[in-house]
Amino acid sequence: MGWFSGFRMKAERGLVQLAAWIDERKVAFLIISIGMIVMLLWAGAFKMTRPGAEGIIPLVSNSPLIWWHFKVFGPYIGSDLIGLTEWLCATLIIVGYFRPRAGIVAGLIGVVIFFTTSTMIMTTPGAIISVPGIHGMRYMSDLGLFLFKDVISLGASFYLIGYFGKKAIAFANKS
Repeated sequence: MGWFSGFRMKAERGLVQLAAWIDERKVAFLIISIGMIVMLLWAGAFKMTRPGAEGIIPLVSNSPLIWWHFKVFGPYIGSDLIGLTEWLCATLIIVGYFRPRAGIVAGLIGVVIFFTTSTMIMTTPGAIISVPGIHGMRYMSDLGLFLFKDVISLGASFYLIGYFGKKAIAFANKS
């Protein structure tokens, strides 16, 4: 065995040990869950302000899934309801630390929220724009990139469902 093979084996062993250390300490879960809690509380609070409500009018109005929301509730009450839903989701993630089934419900609410907002990338005017001078080239504007974070949050919501689901099963098996 040459020096390179030995180095490679040590490096691979080190990577596996690092992965195990990260998994044992639930690093991914902690970052994802705390990040989601902070984002949902912060975004929910902003939606309960006049600028926050006015900022999402073009998003909601052009959504194929919730275009009716502001027609029924108006932009300010409608935005408050969206913000409260985000707060509910964040609260249920926190409760999920102690009662995993609440975390599963939080993940399901997150899936609905972030699936809905992810579709807005394609339906909100200005989210995807053409590159001047290059025929057919399109890219996401700042608005599109802002909305694209919700695709990642959709994945995080599915992750939370799985994580809390495993915890709920383990909890039920202990009883």
